[in-house]
Amino acid sequence: MPTRRVLLSLSLALLAGPAGAQAPQTVRIAATPGPHAQILEAVRPIAARGGVDLKIIEFSDYVVPNTALAAGEIEANSFQNQPYLDNQKADRGFKIESVAQTVNFPLGVYSKRHKTWDAVPNGARIAIQNDPTNGGRSLLLLQDKGVIKLKEGVGFKPTVADIVENPKRLRFVEIDAAQTPRSLDDVDAAAINTNYATPAGLKPSDAILREDPKGPYVNVLAVRAADRDKPWVKTLVDAYRSPEVKAFVEKTFGGAVLASW
Repeated sequence: MPTRRVLLSLSLALLAGPAGAQAPQTVRIAATPGPHAQILEAVRPIAARGGVDLKIIEFSDYVVPNTALAAGEIEANSFQNQPYLDNQKADRGFKIESVAQTVNFPLGVYSKRHKTWDAVPNGARIAIQNDPTNGGRSLLLLQDKGVIKLKEGVGFKPTVADIVENPKRLRFVEIDAAQTPRSLDDVDAAAINTNYATPAGLKPSDAILREDPKGPYVNVLAVRAADRDKPWVKTLVDAYRSPEVKAFVEKTFGGAVLASW
């Protein structure tokens, strides 16, 4: 009888796997469709080697990923830049923190009607994003290119009301960021984030104006403040900022997406 108990114990031990082995840590991470989700697919096998099983969940807007993260429905997200996160925290009280910079998507102004910005007529209708961070980013791009002038001291979130000079008398149409590619049939030009431009078949070389890639708009990995020091966070960050993922970004996006490391 003792021998049978020993054999049973050994069998159970073999079924359980090697001594000390742990099940992978499942991490649900949100991303917008397109490059953010594609990059996470490249991160997934690298994170798996460190014991993190990434479950990628796609959301088509800029609001739900932070709401879901704050509510504990996911563990992380990868879709936003630091000014946008700061704005969300200030407006909604989210206890969310960035844990690493990831990639930059230089913003572009695109048009189906005009091949250059100089061809855009006076009184043209220009679509920009209706959220403060991305809409403000578009206005700062237009100011940087000498198209408009904004009030002094507006920071990273200017609005149309902050325009003090508009020589072309441009008319701004504010719409959801995800809808800006579709607006090209109805407006003279639209400011479009790269993660929405790329799935719509737009290339950086198509832009009639393009943002300088330097600046504060590098995207970030975000987690709940209570989780930031957990081991899986370091594993996720190291996997994302690995040489393999950087090579994937450079090969796949051809300059439309720039690695920050």
